[in-house]
Amino acid sequence: MTLGFDPLSQLDRFAASVFDSPRALRRMPVDLYRDGDRYVLHADMPGVDPGSIDVDVDGGQLSIRAQRTMGGQDNVRWFTRERDAGSYLRQFALGDGVDLDGINASYDNGVLTVIIPVSERAKPRRIAVQSLDQQQQIDA
Repeated sequence: MTLGFDPLSQLDRFAASVFDSPRALRRMPVDLYRDGDRYVLHADMPGVDPGSIDVDVDGGQLSIRAQRTMGGQDNVRWFTRERDAGSYLRQFALGDGVDLDGINASYDNGVLTVIIPVSERAKPRRIAVQSLDQQQQIDA
């Protein structure tokens, strides 16, 4: 078996190792979709202590913060280390059409799930169409 080496594919890893500080923010991939009368956000945060997760809403901004620590490995000889410790941070602008008081979050198997309900005033509704004769009877 022959393994190829592409120096450009390793450039991002090299740059990260040179320029990233130990406190650099880590990547937190998310999925966000609407399911009926709610938005659902899934954020991957493997290895994060659930006690370090902070989800808050300030005005129209949802912030997710978490900390991943790697302990008990001080006297080992590393051959490769791709699972960094550090801080996670993602922020999302919320529109006027969400129920800020109804937002809830849960964490299971390394995935944070945030449920953001749609406000009553933003839900689709049917508008009754009246004929001109009906409108004149109402006005009379």
